[in-house]
Amino acid sequence: MATARERFLSDDNIAAGVRDSISTSWRRSRAFNVHADRLELPFVREPNLESPLVTAARPVIRQLADDLSAEPVSIILTSPDGVVLSRATAHRPLGRMLDDVSLAPGYSYSEEHAGTNGIGTALENRQATLVRGSEHYAGVLADLSCAGVPIVHPVSGACVGALDLTGLADDGGPLLLSLAKSATAQIEQRMLSQASERESRLLNAYLATCRRAPQMMVLAIAGEVVLMNQRLRLAIDPQDQISLLEHAVDQTVDATMSRRVGTMASGRVARLSPVPEYWDASAGMAIFHVHLIDGHDRFEPAATQRRRGSALPGVVGRSSSWRQSCDRVVRYTRDGEWIAASGETGTGRSTVLRAGAALTRGNVRVFTGADLRVPESLDALDAELDRDDFSVVLRDIDTLDGPTLAHIADMLQGREGAGWVGVTVGEVTVDALHEADAAAILLPFFTHTVPIPPLRHRIEDLHDLIPTLLRQLTRGRELTVSSAAMRQLSKYSWPGNIAELRQILREMVSHQRSGVIDVNQLPPSCRTLSRHTLTRIEALERDAIVRSLEENGGNKPTAAAALGISRATIYRKIKEFGIDV
Repeated sequence: MATARERFLSDDNIAAGVRDSISTSWRRSRAFNVHADRLELPFVREPNLESPLVTAARPVIRQLADDLSAEPVSIILTSPDGVVLSRATAHRPLGRMLDDVSLAPGYSYSEEHAGTNGIGTALENRQATLVRGSEHYAGVLADLSCAGVPIVHPVSGACVGALDLTGLADDGGPLLLSLAKSATAQIEQRMLSQASERESRLLNAYLATCRRAPQMMVLAIAGEVVLMNQRLRLAIDPQDQISLLEHAVDQTVDATMSRRVGTMASGRVARLSPVPEYWDASAGMAIFHVHLIDGHDRFEPAATQRRRGSALPGVVGRSSSWRQSCDRVVRYTRDGEWIAASGETGTGRSTVLRAGAALTRGNVRVFTGADLRVPESLDALDAELDRDDFSVVLRDIDTLDGPTLAHIADMLQGREGAGWVGVTVGEVTVDALHEADAAAILLPFFTHTVPIPPLRHRIEDLHDLIPTLLRQLTRGRELTVSSAAMRQLSKYSWPGNIAELRQILREMVSHQRSGVIDVNQLPPSCRTLSRHTLTRIEALERDAIVRSLEENGGNKPTAAAALGISRATIYRKIKEFGIDV
């Protein structure tokens, strides 16, 4: 297997004997740019040890840990996005090995970060998965065997996490998988019992609150159950109901808050006031009185209005071009119209589509261009499209060959009214795609193309993006960027867009997790610039000059003639914009 892995890494060939699930995961790991020789895992967040999943799993894990106390086995519980919630092992050498590879609470073992492994691959495939030794994509995991099983909520059917048993590569892999399956079944049974009890408590509390104050709007949540009275349902539209629910879920995480004011998708403001006697954070249960702030009663500071930006939850940006793109996505997805989002790599095309669909339609399944090159993923797409009211995002379809595009077009045929599909394409390839026979079959399914602006054309959004990304990367710690550093970052052209910004901030966070980042701590690529911040018109002008220079082999007079400007003008602009020729 080690030889097969090395062969794949060197020439992309899959040797006979490599399981399909492993080879498919290797390809996904390569598409995620996971390093094959080392792990660079992010610390995502502090685990919530009082969540319904952890509460249900705790006695099962405790009993299993007692049974395996003499064995080199670790029992690991994760969230649905692969973040480790807890780890139990009595074997100290194994514990040190796991510490060395950051298989510890708070770190993410999703495939996106760790490559092929029992946790991430099980969550990706939604099935029990054993990954042994050199089947791991990252070589530092080759001494381990990981048996992961997704944990499925018995009421909603949603994947709520994974249970993983990790041991040494030479020790009983199939036995680990069998034990993990058995323990997962026990956790799911306990979740079913808890859900039944919680739902009964929630219903009684909700009815008592409604009887006590019939004139009030009431919202109740517990786990997968949401209740709202008729007065609230009639007062806000479905889109605002989703926003309100997100605000309520956020508030249940922070039990110290007595009330919360949130802006909903339509721009209306709601204040959530929890009913203290029915607050139970450990069970995820809460009852709220909802107060809408409209008309002359509405108060929103100007600073909040400037920060609000897009109506999409979790998507930040204040520039008009960004807000317009987001608003168009919301409008089209709400109407059930299929969309193509065009733009440069890293601009947030799939993020906007996914957020818009989640806001208006619910759960969204995303398939990358790398996924769609694999037969198993195409089969998974076909199965997803057979579901009622599906929501799917297909990323980077312009990277697919003609036969694959034609195959996808055949899947979509006749399913236009059954669900929603969004695709992402490169900005400069939309017209070219229409000229290809296979793409000419695929693109007519999408009635709208929404351009997503590059970061350099909405540079003012850095003031929202940088604090948001820093909070994500530092788990909410107080790490800020000085005014001088922000001005310097605003002068950079960001060719890699938001993806490049996230990577640069991740590198800075690896050296500093709190305090203030100043200019001298920025990477050299950002510190060598001294020109003023470009306006959107200047950025467009600079991009046109760069493209003309590339198309004319760097010949400045020829590039100037193609643009209809003088030779002196192009020399002046090259110097002014700091174009490297």
